[in-house]
Amino acid sequence: MPRPVHFEIHATDPARVAAFYERVFGWKIEQWGEMPYWLITTGDTQPGIDGAITQRRGPAPGAAEPVSSFVNTIDVTDLDATTAAVTGEGGGIALDKHAIPGVGWLAYFKDPDGNLFGAMQPDDKAK
Repeated sequence: MPRPVHFEIHATDPARVAAFYERVFGWKIEQWGEMPYWLITTGDTQPGIDGAITQRRGPAPGAAEPVSSFVNTIDVTDLDATTAAVTGEGGGIALDKHAIPGVGWLAYFKDPDGNLFGAMQPDDKAK
């Protein structure tokens, strides 16, 4: 069965967006040679995928536009702390924390360039 193996975050200012994800999630982000492409390592041993940040080839998404891409959701241990980190680093809340019954707590955010992503705190007692 086909599985996601890589993700890309398109950014107007890749260095700014890289710093945001490094500070909020502790990801390792390094430019790939001289190319306008930054490789992202999200972890060492946990299941998941790695990705990259690339220079955006057009305008950033508008604040009122509907979701028109895949939403990557990041596994976190404390969604409230993640929310504080995201907003403290210049990101915003797109969809408030809410329960996915029997699974956990989910919220959607926007990074400083308007890219949408999710964060999920596992909790089988969420209602």
